[in-house]
Amino acid sequence: MTRFASVHRALGMILMLFGLALLAPLVVSHIADDGAQRAYDLVFLLTELCGTFLWYRYRHSTRDLSVRDGFLLVVLVWTVLPAFSALPFMIQLGMSHTDAYFEAVSALTASGGTVMSGLDSLPHSINLWRHLMQWLGGMGLIVLVVAILPMLGIGGRQMLAAEIPGPMKDNRLTPRVTQTAKGLWLIYVAMTIACILAYAWAGMSWFDAFCHAFSTVSLGGFSTHDASLGHFASPTIEWICLAFMFFSGVNYATHFLALTGRSLFVYGRDPEAGWFVGILLASGFVLANYLWKEGSIADMDEAFRLALFNVVSVATTTGYSTIDYGQWPMFAGLWMLFLCSFSTSAGSTGGGIKMMRALLLYKQVYRELVRAMHPSAVYNVRLGGATAPQSVLFAVLAFAFIYMVSIVTMTLTLAFTGLDIVTAFSAVVASINNTGPGLGLVGPASNFSVLGDFQTWVCTFAMLLGRLEIFTLLVVLTPAFWRK
Repeated sequence: MTRFASVHRALGMILMLFGLALLAPLVVSHIADDGAQRAYDLVFLLTELCGTFLWYRYRHSTRDLSVRDGFLLVVLVWTVLPAFSALPFMIQLGMSHTDAYFEAVSALTASGGTVMSGLDSLPHSINLWRHLMQWLGGMGLIVLVVAILPMLGIGGRQMLAAEIPGPMKDNRLTPRVTQTAKGLWLIYVAMTIACILAYAWAGMSWFDAFCHAFSTVSLGGFSTHDASLGHFASPTIEWICLAFMFFSGVNYATHFLALTGRSLFVYGRDPEAGWFVGILLASGFVLANYLWKEGSIADMDEAFRLALFNVVSVATTTGYSTIDYGQWPMFAGLWMLFLCSFSTSAGSTGGGIKMMRALLLYKQVYRELVRAMHPSAVYNVRLGGATAPQSVLFAVLAFAFIYMVSIVTMTLTLAFTGLDIVTAFSAVVASINNTGPGLGLVGPASNFSVLGDFQTWVCTFAMLLGRLEIFTLLVVLTPAFWRK
């Protein structure tokens, strides 16, 4: 029995469960007769066979997962599942392994960057598969699995701790971790259904409504059209999308507590929600005025609608676009990329370092300024009425450091391969924050297909690094992790 037998057994179970998700595009392919049936038949059988083999080979390992096992399992899930998810793209569309794996990682990490064009003419089942992966990855496959695996004899607490974003991972909503996962998914599913109905009411076809609801609630940003949400040219659809992007950018724990407590005052007590909404609304207003005065958009009402939508889309790491904002003054694009680095709340489906970490960093800097003037003063960093433990502050500082080092290192790597600095920097920032489009050659009017294979792999690694909040992936890559 290998050292990580329990991890292999759990991974086998996850593969078998994940394979069931392939039934949705498989059924659609048969109904629409879009020619992709064989691809899904093969991939479904391969996924189930591999999962069954792993489970059967290590079925006698019933040991609970340790913290180390939890880290390894989460990394394996987010690196192995895209390999299976990419197969329909390779079999049906003839994509290279590099491009197909990038597309699958972008989907499962809810990033939204794509190497595909001609989305309007893709088989319905392929488009559904792309969006379904974003929906599953938005809340986190692990959170779903944690709600199911205990029934199969696998503990889930270590997986949840490694997967849930944010600096304060140990704060549970319910006494049992499975109840927490089920509660979060209940909110997620309910919001998805509401989004589907709203899009259908606004004029989308049912297929478009399903796909766009999946990518809106997950803050993923995939679309069934090359023109993204701009294809519909509908202010009503844009306002609906705005509302759900705002809602999904707030901590799902806050939604859960508001629902169970039947009180909206919970949102007022959330230390992140006010900052999140305030910064995005203020940014939309300021950017609208800037674009109007610069002459980029002549009408002020249109400037406010376009600025607010695209600011919220990029800041929440969704990545929809209704206009080529790459043609706006450079300040606008850079400001939106800056916002996507921290705007969304911890416990939301968004990427970036999260608003909670940004607030803790700001308060820590302010504390150091106070201590510089008054060395004997006692000044605790408080958030939401509670004092932040020193361990959390140290972890946030370390995270911020490695986050900046990662961006600089990968930007320089892409620049070394010949990319211009704007494209290189924005591609890395958009990837590590799981945002989707960047600026320059990877702006909203283009996509990541312009990159070479090595450059694509750098962005793929950046997406995984961002989705796993850096430390989860880096821990597994350290020699100390593999020592007995």
